[in-house]
Amino acid sequence: MGLGPEEWQAVTLSLKVAFWATLVGLPLALGMALLLARKSFPGKVLVDALVHLPLVMPPVVTGYLLLLTFGTQGAVGGFLESIGISFAFRWTGAALAAGVMAFPLMVRPMRLGIEAVDARLEEAAGTLGASPLRVFWTVTLPLIRPALLASFVLGFAKAMGEFGATITFVAAIPGETQTLPTAIYALLQVPGGETAAARLVMVSVVIALGAVIASEWLAQRMRRK
Repeated sequence: MGLGPEEWQAVTLSLKVAFWATLVGLPLALGMALLLARKSFPGKVLVDALVHLPLVMPPVVTGYLLLLTFGTQGAVGGFLESIGISFAFRWTGAALAAGVMAFPLMVRPMRLGIEAVDARLEEAAGTLGASPLRVFWTVTLPLIRPALLASFVLGFAKAMGEFGATITFVAAIPGETQTLPTAIYALLQVPGGETAAARLVMVSVVIALGAVIASEWLAQRMRRK
């Protein structure tokens, strides 16, 4: 049995939200991973705790904090609204919520990957005259490619499955903010909606399996190289 128009909307919107949340979040997560792995500074423990806070805090709380900050009446949201950028009750807000929830899962693998790199290799490249940026691009980055891939897959999977923060921040507006998890939840509240919900559950499983299989295939190719 095929998906209906509203179900397809939820699938495509979830893919869009997860893609942009991961794409925008990955370089930020890389920067944070480098900071935590290579730098010592006052308050590092606090920064590390704040990065991982979305993992241990109820997602609804995260969504509420996003609403207070980026809502139309929020300090940041009000300013952004004045320059034409809106997050509240829009798909961009769903991407922001998903990105915030996925951020710790993107930082952790990259931090571990960076910490596993032999610093002597980077030092050797530096003694040969390479700038810090060149050392990063030619030595560090190739060595942490599996960690980058793991970060992308974990971030994408988390963004696809994000529910609590999303529904609190941007609600579940069909065609605008209703992602796969919120669509499944909405269908389960309607008598007779179990069949449609089951179809979306199967789609979620297929997408998740596809992401894991693709990442494993890419990881094997990287190891051969």
